[in-house]
Amino acid sequence: MTTIISSKRSFFFPEIVATCLIAVVAIGAVPLVGSDYLMDAVLTPFLALALAAVGLNLLTGYAGQVSLGSAAFLAVGAYAAYNFSLRLPALPLLLDLVLAGTIAAAVGIMFGLPSLRLRGFYLAVSTLAAQFFVQWALTKFGWFSNDNPSGVIDAPVLRIGSVTFTSAAGRYLFSLGVVTVATLLTLRLLRSQTGRNFIAVRDHEVAAKVIGVPVLRTKLLAFGLSSFLIGVAGVLWAFAYLRTVEPAGFNLDRSFQILFIIIIGGLASLRGAFVGAAFIVVFPLLLSRVGAALLGSLFDSGVLEMSQRIVIGTLIITFLIAEPRGLIALWDRGWARLRAASGKAIET
Repeated sequence: MTTIISSKRSFFFPEIVATCLIAVVAIGAVPLVGSDYLMDAVLTPFLALALAAVGLNLLTGYAGQVSLGSAAFLAVGAYAAYNFSLRLPALPLLLDLVLAGTIAAAVGIMFGLPSLRLRGFYLAVSTLAAQFFVQWALTKFGWFSNDNPSGVIDAPVLRIGSVTFTSAAGRYLFSLGVVTVATLLTLRLLRSQTGRNFIAVRDHEVAAKVIGVPVLRTKLLAFGLSSFLIGVAGVLWAFAYLRTVEPAGFNLDRSFQILFIIIIGGLASLRGAFVGAAFIVVFPLLLSRVGAALLGSLFDSGVLEMSQRIVIGTLIITFLIAEPRGLIALWDRGWARLRAASGKAIET
């Protein structure tokens, strides 16, 4: 007698078990065995950029609205949290995070207003104005940086009640907690009617309007929620990773970096945001180590850095031609093949 075991009962771990294992490793193992360099230079920026990519993916991947001003909303969140901490020291840190995200959301909605009239390339150019305006405002008005002559200010200490997160492991765990909660809430949102409205507007705006989707409100809500997440990511980027708050940390290159993350990882995929962030953070580090080891005696650091950018750019273009849907599509396709192969292997 032949018994065909359902794919749901295959010997592979279900996704929920795999997620729990990743959580156990991230929370329990990494702080114990990981070095300060790993947590400070790799994992903390990875988490901050992954959260920013989740925010941009919500706007671009799910709602279909293009934005090139992500770094501006990172800066708004970071500077808002700094000023809340400085001028209202009685506020707890988590409330500072929420308020900073709210300020970033308000700025995002303001710069999202052109989406009511513009689409595609023209909308992208209009959101680019946010990048230049925010950088100009932060350097023009000294109030934002507490009139610091250099414009570079030390970030406040991460503290929740009597617990401070001053070590590399502490900053990593704080970032991990914030990113996990924000991502789970975003996932729940995308599975609600609001998420379905986002997808409807992305796929066909006119059809969405015909079936009763409030298109204008949905677009502005997408800009607000996206900017909220990116603003919170900006707090992590400045307070946990850089540990300084300065306009140079939120330049135009950062906006393109976040855009590349969601393109490489995969649009309309929260998992793709994390996979893309891992690629963007880890791959340049590996490339710099390999380049220094093999070519360090032949070329100076400037030539090596430029060579790394050329290699990364070439790989991105090649990859996008080979798989436009991103790394997560390759992962899903490989996973499906493994499940199919395992199903055939255990037929009896």
